[in-house]
Amino acid sequence: MMCNNAPMIDWRDLEHFLALARCGTLSGAARELRVDHATVGRRIGALERALALRLVDRLPRGAALTAEGKRVAELLAPVEGSVRAVERLARVAAASPAASVRVSAPPALAAYLIAPRVAAFHHAHGGVSIVLSAASAPANLERGEADVAVRMGRPQGAGLVARRVGVVRFGLYASAAEAASAPGDWRFIGYDAALDHVTSQAWLRDFVAGRPIVFRASDLFSQAEAARAGLGAVVLPRFMGEGDPTLVELPLDRAPPRQDLWLVAHPDIRRAPPVRAVMTFLAEVVGRACPIGERGGGRATQPPREA
Repeated sequence: MMCNNAPMIDWRDLEHFLALARCGTLSGAARELRVDHATVGRRIGALERALALRLVDRLPRGAALTAEGKRVAELLAPVEGSVRAVERLARVAAASPAASVRVSAPPALAAYLIAPRVAAFHHAHGGVSIVLSAASAPANLERGEADVAVRMGRPQGAGLVARRVGVVRFGLYASAAEAASAPGDWRFIGYDAALDHVTSQAWLRDFVAGRPIVFRASDLFSQAEAARAGLGAVVLPRFMGEGDPTLVELPLDRAPPRQDLWLVAHPDIRRAPPVRAVMTFLAEVVGRACPIGERGGGRATQPPREA
């Protein structure tokens, strides 16, 4: 009879190793997992001892998988998907009318549209708690970073249920003093270079036509504050710009940008009653503030139909 005294493999060690394999650095894996880089190193070391294999070559500027490490990462990829599926199944099975639902949304939508209306949701669904994460980078629903997400642009991830629930319409806003200057003298405020791919930033780059972008920031809140101070004109969602007494919408000779809003969830959990309640709430909030049809028309408050 064979006796195997090999140490048991801890799934958490495997999870940290897979994050390193994806990110290529301890710090990148730490950011993804929301731990410190020492924890990532410790977990991977424990996995190497359990397997009696060297999986990672530690380098001055990163980490490289050994040949064995690459093979282990390949074998673990489908395992990770199965573990996440089990976690989602358990979450749905354990779901009750009293539960928390994690929602990911872009910071401006989270602050201006969702958070002010959570009180009304709480009164209607007192047992359901919303945990709102306002992050520019989209949450990875497959890895359980959120239960439901509101995203700008059509989601690309396979295996997710998504429905278009709104359209963000933008305008160009500035202080009254900046608005009084000739269009040829306008100055502009935009995103930093890392966010050049953002729809509104691409529109702005084309619109400025050689005029100066005098300030850049990675978030709309900083950009809006700079515009209020008279620094220049900024592209803002209309739900931020309209009604702001310190800003004036500038006349444009071309259509301003717009971007679809999508409500996304994993099919394994979308039928859980707390998740369904939150998805209906989000669809109504987004649809009312950012209707798919022009203001005054369209299906502004209809919840998403399940795909």
